[in-house]
Amino acid sequence: MKHNKLSQFIAAAAMAASLAGVHAAAAPLHTVTMMVGGIDKQIYLPYQLAKDLGFFRKYGVNMVLSTEQEGGIGAEDAMVSGQVDMAGAWYVHTIDFQQRGKAVVDIVQLSGAPGERILCTRKSGVKTPADWKGKAVGVTDLGSGTDDLTLYLAARYGLSTKDFTRVGVGAGPTLIAAMQHGRVACAMTTQPTVNAVEKLGAGHPVIDLATGPGVKKWLGGYWPTACVLARADWVKAHPKLTQDVVDAMVETMHWIHTHSAEQIADHLPRDFVSNPLSSKAEYVRALSEDKGQFLPDGLMPSGGPQTVYAVEKFAGKITKPVNLPITYDNAYAVKANAMLKAAGE
Repeated sequence: MKHNKLSQFIAAAAMAASLAGVHAAAAPLHTVTMMVGGIDKQIYLPYQLAKDLGFFRKYGVNMVLSTEQEGGIGAEDAMVSGQVDMAGAWYVHTIDFQQRGKAVVDIVQLSGAPGERILCTRKSGVKTPADWKGKAVGVTDLGSGTDDLTLYLAARYGLSTKDFTRVGVGAGPTLIAAMQHGRVACAMTTQPTVNAVEKLGAGHPVIDLATGPGVKKWLGGYWPTACVLARADWVKAHPKLTQDVVDAMVETMHWIHTHSAEQIADHLPRDFVSNPLSSKAEYVRALSEDKGQFLPDGLMPSGGPQTVYAVEKFAGKITKPVNLPITYDNAYAVKANAMLKAAGE
C-alpha cells in the first residue's frame, strides 16, 4: 500500500513538473524592437550575438532587430520618433538629443572605444591629424559620430575646419572607392571595411581608435560608443522590460569576455563574418585585435561621458548646458551583474 501511494505521489509530481514546463514554455515573450546603426559592423556585434545565443529569449524578450539603411533614417532617430523602442547606437546621441530638448538614456554600455580606424593612402604621407592640412578626410556623413571625432582630432592637433575638407563617403564599397579614386587622403571606418581597404592596397591604418591604448593616445581617455539607447519616458513606463533587455546584453558581454574571437564569429550570421569585404579568417584576426573595445560588464567607464562631452564641445555641438548624469543609468547593469554573479555565470 505504501509503495502504491509513493508511486502515485511520484507520478503526480512528475505530471506537475511537466505541466509547469509546458506553462513556462508557453509563457508569452514581450516584444521589443531595436534598430542598430549597421548591424553587420564588428563594433555592433553584441546585439545580434545576444539574439543568436538565445539570451533575449532567456529573459523573456522577443527582440526584433533591424538595421539602418544607407541614406535612410538613423537608428537613434527611429527610436526617438517611436518607430522602434530602442536603438543600438553611440552614447554621444544622448548629449545631442538633450541639446534638442529630448530625453534619451543609455541603459547599458557595450564598448569603451569607437572601434574605428583612420586609414590613409600611402602617398598621402599622413602620420598624425596635423598632416590633414590641405587634404580631404572621409567620414560616414557630415554631422555623424565619425565627423565629430574627426573634428576633435583635428582641433587637438591645431587644425580648424578651414584647414582641411571633410567628405561624406559612407562605409564599405563607397568608402573604398573614395580612397581608390583619390577623393580623400584618409577616411575613418570600422571592420570589416578596414580589412578590405588593406587587402585592396587602397590604404593602411594610421590612427587607432579601436583599442584602449589607441583611444587614450589619440582622444585622451575612454570614448564610450556602442550602447542601448531608449527614450527616458519609455524606460520609466517599462522598468521590468528594460531590465530584461539589459540582463540579456550584460550576459552577452560576459560571454564575449570569456570566449575567443573565433568562438564569437562562429555564433554570428555567416554573411557578417565572411563576405566580399572580409574572409572569416580576416574577420577573426581583426576581432582578436579589437576585442578589447567591448566592456565585460555593461557599465559606463569612469570619465567616459566627460571625454565624449569634450569631443562634442570641440566639434562645436554644445550650445546649451548639458546634464551628463542623466544621459546614462548604470543601475540596470549593476543589477544584471549582481544577478549573474549570484547565479555563478
